Amino acid sequence: MDESDRRPGRGSRWWIGAALLVALVWLAGAGPLGAFLGKLGEVQTNDPGAFLPVGAESTEVGEIAEGFDREDAVPAVVVYSRDEGTDGPEITGDELAGIGAAAESVAGEPWVSGEVAGPFPGTEDPSVAQFVVPIGAGADTGDAVEDLRALLADEPVDGLRAQVTGPAGYAADLAAAFGGIDSTLLLVAVAAVLVILVAVYRSPLLPVLVILACLLALGLSGALVYLAADTGLVSLNGQSQGILFILVVGACTDYALLLVARYREELAARDRVPDAVLAAVRGVTGPVLASGGTVILGLLCLLAADLASTRSLGPVVAIGVVAALLSAMTFLPAVLALSGRAAFWPLAPHGSREAGGSLDEVVERHPFWGRLATAVARRQRLAWIATTAALVAAAAFAPQFDAGGTGQAEVFRTEVEAVEAQEVLERGFGTEASAAPALVVADADHLDEVVRTAEALDQVSEAAPVTEPGPPGADTPPLEEDGRVLVEAVLTVGPESPEALGAVRDLREGLRSVEGANALVGGVSATDLDTLETAQRDFTVVVPLVLAVVFLVLIPLLRSLVAPLLLMAVNVLSFAAALGVGTLVFDHLLGLPGADPVVPLFAFVFLVALGIDYSIFLMSRAREETLEHGHREGVLRALTVTGGVITSAGVVLAVTFAALAVIPLLFLLQLAFLVAFGVLVDALLVRTVLVPALSLEIGPAVWWPGRARRAAPARGAAEAPSPEVATGSDASESDAAR
Repeated sequence: MDESDRRPGRGSRWWIGAALLVALVWLAGAGPLGAFLGKLGEVQTNDPGAFLPVGAESTEVGEIAEGFDREDAVPAVVVYSRDEGTDGPEITGDELAGIGAAAESVAGEPWVSGEVAGPFPGTEDPSVAQFVVPIGAGADTGDAVEDLRALLADEPVDGLRAQVTGPAGYAADLAAAFGGIDSTLLLVAVAAVLVILVAVYRSPLLPVLVILACLLALGLSGALVYLAADTGLVSLNGQSQGILFILVVGACTDYALLLVARYREELAARDRVPDAVLAAVRGVTGPVLASGGTVILGLLCLLAADLASTRSLGPVVAIGVVAALLSAMTFLPAVLALSGRAAFWPLAPHGSREAGGSLDEVVERHPFWGRLATAVARRQRLAWIATTAALVAAAAFAPQFDAGGTGQAEVFRTEVEAVEAQEVLERGFGTEASAAPALVVADADHLDEVVRTAEALDQVSEAAPVTEPGPPGADTPPLEEDGRVLVEAVLTVGPESPEALGAVRDLREGLRSVEGANALVGGVSATDLDTLETAQRDFTVVVPLVLAVVFLVLIPLLRSLVAPLLLMAVNVLSFAAALGVGTLVFDHLLGLPGADPVVPLFAFVFLVALGIDYSIFLMSRAREETLEHGHREGVLRALTVTGGVITSAGVVLAVTFAALAVIPLLFLLQLAFLVAFGVLVDALLVRTVLVPALSLEIGPAVWWPGRARRAAPARGAAEAPSPEVATGSDASESDAAR
């Protein structure tokens, strides 16, 4: 610290004591809570039920089926195939006997529920064979499949390769895809943020303080989410945990950057560190709270969704944003006060100039952003028309975004055993091997009518009731519970094809004609159909809620009705542009098979709630400057002063969201690209050019009906900085470092 910072006195001692207390409370309290981040996997729910549409017909069928007294197991299909390069493609009798011995060995495991079926030789390819292992519903599917694969490796059949697929295999490989989320994702995100902060501030200490604030926020959020999930208040799954980590790091860094930039500004104009810290906190509290409130309330709008995975995401990540806000606005100011000017060493600012100054002086301190502000001011109409046209052109491709869902095999971006084994299984037994019957729940008195109606459909090859357990070949009665029966209708089309969705629609329509049957259709294809329709419904319900929340938060912050409408309109356009570019990248550049139905909704919530932050930071500063210098100069000052910090914040958030791509799942890759690209568009184009140009075009009326619209220009204020100052000799100096 400088000598002025160490000046003795009761006020200084009180300030140092208060800052030290806040820092110690965080370090001693939230620091140890970081252990809960590694325990979140204990309270995760990654089974299919965590992603089902709430209240949908397929979900209701699943719940009713659980009440029947039948063996409820998850099948794991063990597939044997000939090793490459081995002579004699057909599996021999001795080899089939070896496969049978392996099946008998597996049957004795405690997680097996019921009889192991098989082995069966391939009907289409004699070099393939299989047996089916029913894994009990009470067992951990991932652990059971891991044990099964280990057993098969310990008891190999010479010349044959054993692989596990089926519903259990897919569930295990999906859980494994989230396995590295605790370490890999966090390390990638934190490392990326650290590199950017070092490049921006060229200081060894400040990036460490910001990262420490992020880690403490993560520790607090991890403990709160663990407690909420353990007590049943929220439902946590792997994708929610990944987004939680990313959002906490990104949001906390964004708020920290805004505070640090304002603190540096105040340090350059004040002698005492405590005064600079207090002034910085006062200056950013409004925008940061509005930003955090927008994100939190926008995320909580997801509670209105009917898809379970969408609904559960909202409160989980909202908890993380609350923790990020608390850390950035309490812990960080405390450690900045304790560090003094040393936080910015070796480029520490000193109280050697007056705050503010003329517009030319402001531009001289921020040459790059001053030149940009000058260019926008001189060509404001061309600027907003050109940027709007570019965004509209990109948004024109948004309606082509394919959110019709993908198959199980297409969810993974890397080679996994379940997918490889499924391909072998279909080669050996045909596509029927992957067929999943539709499950029908109906009134027992109308069983025969339901079966006849189902079998009359072209897409149904066979329909039969689920019967009570009995010896093979015995004529056992249908299984009945509370006057209802279960009927399995075998579809003639693949379970994840568009034809399967149409078959479910036809089956439901046909069974409605059976009066009194009260028939409901569930199963894999029915769940896919309900998920797609529910995701479409959620988009139409949640989007207006998010827009309403954003509007209501912006009104009191900006004391205006016009400015909030302007910010909302340009950010919705920005989202549409990101979706349009995503369509081109996913379809034509990467050749992806489609997108999860919830991707557009998640991208909208994050882009509107997070992307509007940068416009909030800009316009809240513009209002502050407008009240003192008038509208035109206020907008130019705001753009010049906030340009570096907002751009840095946007790059940090984009990079942290891009880190989601390290998880090898298609859904997270697409979400990572859309949010990262959209955030960069918001930070680099919308906030930098479009919003300032439109604000200048509209004029003081943008603040209607607030008093800022009546603010008179300061005496002698220039309409734009002089070109000599805007292109001064120090124009090459990094604005971010200033």
